[in-house]
Amino acid sequence: MRIAQVSPLWERVPPPAYGGIELVVGLLTDELVRRGHDVTLFASGDSESLAKLEAVHPRAVRLDAKIKDYSIYEALQLSHVYQRAGEFDLIHSHMGHPALPYAKLVKTPTVHTLHGIFTPDNVKLYRHAKEQPYIGISNSQVDSHADLNCVATVYNAIDVNRHLFFPEPDEPSYLAFLGRLSPEKGPHHAIEIAKQTGIPLKMAGKVDPVDVEYFESEIKPHIDGELIQYLGEADHYQKNQLMGRAIATLFPITWKEPFGLVMIESMAAGTPVVAMRMGSTPEIISSGKTGYLCDTVDECVEAVKSIGKIDRQTCRDRVAAHFSVANMADGYENVYRKLVEQRASKNGHSRGVLQLVS
Repeated sequence: MRIAQVSPLWERVPPPAYGGIELVVGLLTDELVRRGHDVTLFASGDSESLAKLEAVHPRAVRLDAKIKDYSIYEALQLSHVYQRAGEFDLIHSHMGHPALPYAKLVKTPTVHTLHGIFTPDNVKLYRHAKEQPYIGISNSQVDSHADLNCVATVYNAIDVNRHLFFPEPDEPSYLAFLGRLSPEKGPHHAIEIAKQTGIPLKMAGKVDPVDVEYFESEIKPHIDGELIQYLGEADHYQKNQLMGRAIATLFPITWKEPFGLVMIESMAAGTPVVAMRMGSTPEIISSGKTGYLCDTVDECVEAVKSIGKIDRQTCRDRVAAHFSVANMADGYENVYRKLVEQRASKNGHSRGVLQLVS
């Protein structure tokens, strides 16, 4: 099958550090190539892929200080993709709402993975294009947007083999927090949990411009280098080491997180996750077996005290069984097959026009 994978330009594929969408796109694209598909990846020019790479800008736009309007490059990329729509059997967009108007203009089917958040503004465009096929990354996300044509749920994945397993945490014990230091990720809750348990907290993640004020007022004053440590942004190896050596990874979110790669990255390293029971967390964490689901900070504190009851091998086994690259690719291939067959049927060619390579 001839497939176009369309990634945001903000970060390269795969990302050197933080970048969940780009990580998933990279893993999926390479696996589809291995399965025999003819894949073209539309992404930043510094991306690395087994697929054919097409780029409208030589590097991730977040690294280019000269760029003041990201949307221009986004429009250039989508124009390039849809001018070539006839070359593909299917277009898979990871761009969110900007791709919706373009997809309406061509006969080649586009499927959209719902990676991002819905806002009062962009939801108007989603509803305008609600008949287009969407894929959710959790059942919670799909259920929250039942008015859209969500054709499947396909969980995000990681390459478990790239994550070292830590059968025992380090001594002395510490807690880990990984992710953007933003209100919805709950780093202020993580700090409170550390203070109540008396267990040091090591935090890593980026601070986006929109979150600078929050970081300066709510997080930075608590960083003392001892109980509360901030390590900056971490790459893959540093994240794996930081989570793997911790007694638990804290995921005290304040919003309905549609997935949360940090949870499966932590469990792959053998480290259980203490998370707020919101959004996708009940689908990812098996409470009492690979971590704990909580409703309050006080419950998180109690969960940390019981973390030694969790078997670390069970944590890794859950990721391998449910969140592998093979599982993710299988899910997407099933959707691709259905959409291509539907198009062939509409065109009066119900048999043998397009075959899915597997």
